Amino acid sequence: MARIGYARVSTLDQDLDGQVARLTAEGCTLIRSEKLSGGSREGRAELATVIEFLRAGDELVVARLDRLGRDTRDVLNIIHEVEQRGAFVTVLDPHVSTQGSMGHVMLTVLGMVAQMERRFIRERQREGIERAKAAGIYVGGKRRLDHEWIRALHAEGSGPAAIARVVGCSRMQVYRVLQEM
Repeated sequence: MARIGYARVSTLDQDLDGQVARLTAEGCTLIRSEKLSGGSREGRAELATVIEFLRAGDELVVARLDRLGRDTRDVLNIIHEVEQRGAFVTVLDPHVSTQGSMGHVMLTVLGMVAQMERRFIRERQREGIERAKAAGIYVGGKRRLDHEWIRALHAEGSGPAAIARVVGCSRMQVYRVLQEM
């Protein structure tokens, strides 16, 4: 029986250290982490790896339920997949586990709260953008990639895969930047 931790943040500039430290302190023998949105399961390879790794009696541990996902259906599907493997899910804050009968009810309610919170975040973000546009100060999101560096590496003869490794992004992002040229 292993305690396996899963940590997630939504953006590349956010920090995973707090979650990883908490999972380590809770005795997780293996911790997988990723920096991707919890809005859907798409592209969350580390989560898929953790679920595939689980064996009967294992425990999947997350710091908060919204680290598993922000969509109630996704969270419940993840919990179902974990249980199909004979394992269970434990959320540290607030402490809830699917090992007990009330755990499922609590996690369903917490999942709905996480989904509602995600909707509120989107609504506040949209309102803020609309206000900024109305004031004429909206300039769009912060650019996460150095497009000039990518173009320079390409001009030096580097291929998209090599550029992606150096810059720390996907090849698709490199292709998008190069298409803008």
